[in-house]
Amino acid sequence: MKDGVNGIALGVFVFFFLAVTAMGFLAARWRRAENEHSLDEWGLGGRSFGTWITWFLLGGDLYTAYTFVAVPAAVYAAGAAGFFAVPYTILVYPLIFTFLPRLWSVSHRHGYVTTSDFVRGRFGSKGLSLAVAVTGILATMPYIALQLVGIQAVLDVMGIGGGENTNWFVKDLPLLIAFGVLAAYTYSSGLRAPALIAFVKDTLIYIVIAVAIIYIPIKLGGFDDVFAKAGEKFAAAGAGGLVPAPAGQWTYATLALGSALALFMYPHSITATLSSGSREVIRRNTTILPLYSLMLGLLALLGFMAIAAGVKVTNGQLAIPQLFENMFPDWFAGVAFAAIGIGALVPAAIMSIAAANLFTRNIYKDFIRPDATPKEETRVSKIVSLLVKVGALVFVLTMDKTVAINFQLLGGIWILQTFPALVGGLFTRWFHRWALLTGWAAGMVYGTVAAYGIASPTQAHFGGNAKEIPGIGEIGYIGLTAFVLNVIVTVVLTVVLKAVKAPEGVDQTRPEDYTADAGDAGVRVELPPATAGAPQ
Repeated sequence: MKDGVNGIALGVFVFFFLAVTAMGFLAARWRRAENEHSLDEWGLGGRSFGTWITWFLLGGDLYTAYTFVAVPAAVYAAGAAGFFAVPYTILVYPLIFTFLPRLWSVSHRHGYVTTSDFVRGRFGSKGLSLAVAVTGILATMPYIALQLVGIQAVLDVMGIGGGENTNWFVKDLPLLIAFGVLAAYTYSSGLRAPALIAFVKDTLIYIVIAVAIIYIPIKLGGFDDVFAKAGEKFAAAGAGGLVPAPAGQWTYATLALGSALALFMYPHSITATLSSGSREVIRRNTTILPLYSLMLGLLALLGFMAIAAGVKVTNGQLAIPQLFENMFPDWFAGVAFAAIGIGALVPAAIMSIAAANLFTRNIYKDFIRPDATPKEETRVSKIVSLLVKVGALVFVLTMDKTVAINFQLLGGIWILQTFPALVGGLFTRWFHRWALLTGWAAGMVYGTVAAYGIASPTQAHFGGNAKEIPGIGEIGYIGLTAFVLNVIVTVVLTVVLKAVKAPEGVDQTRPEDYTADAGDAGVRVELPPATAGAPQ
């Protein structure tokens, strides 16, 4: 690590940061709507984004600063096991092709802003809607915190903030400034800000990865030497290395599958999806988003390059920023650091908006102020988006970084338990609302208890997300095991509840709602009280 502050890299970083800050505030005037006092406008960008804006927004949303830092860091620390993120992003796009267009159509027709809106409308259950909303908020909070961890990693490598003995305020001041700017332009511009900034973020990331994948191996003697040195390290450590160890293959496969199922259950993924202008925009995006998977595969190789370059760090999250500082000229290291930093701002903004929309529509409006006006909803959502960011900032500043990482892993286990209600509901009304709620509770309890019992070198509890699968004896992803339990409980209870003719609630949707497009005839139906609508 270079001593002191890298002035040139810092200068380039600050230039790009100021540029996107200006874009964030100017975004309020971009595609301005006649009525800005509605969640459709502030929280979903007016539901008007086309194919390329949606592609950049979804890419900026899903491929975050933490992805940029953590995926190659996992490869740096654990070898090929860290590549699980590549197959899961390949699996996810055919999956979402089947259900995201249906979700967009029914949400467009009924004015749904969140997944909980849809669940309530489909099953006539405020309780199930509340469960989905609370799960989404809890799963999103540590995800936002990890974006701030990504910014911190870059700031640490650039030497900003001083050493461990520096006054806490001085040390964390750059992060506080970044947080303040993010909070201000998100409050002002809503989803339009990250949508506009995503163009810069993704362009920078593609440039940095294209240069890194060519320039760094040349400096290290070619890919043969890179893989040879990485293989030697892992062979000496008995860690499997360039292929997953046999004992870890069940973990690898179940983690990839479970992560694929969970990715588009996160509220920020759905928020970016519902902002698009038509059903066909969603379908086209599922075919071109795999370009990001190609980028992710190349990004993961940086972990092996860090090994070959002799990067030594006590915190694995610093491995890739340190590799960039060691290998790139200072000015281009600044570009790379800016890509990571901006890569944190875009998803953090979308995540805070998504969490705020869930609270406003499915907690505040459903249980506190049922008669809230659209203007009041927007005001509450803006305030909650600030509070969510503050919570994430406090989490990062007061807790060890590994705690944030492990709670994000727990969030993945939790959010997967909303899959039966959301995706199941998009295709069938057979599941009973009480069965879905009980299955969700069973999956949440099992997943949380199982994760609680896992220790790590830094934590006594919640130290990982893999454990022995009951009845199989192999180590697998806890989230997927909890999901299977969830589905079994849901199916069995649905049969029982239908047999005793338990009240099934009111379905406020119609079959044609799930295939409607923006130009189709039909009156848009706003979400009415849960007791309204035609009986099922």
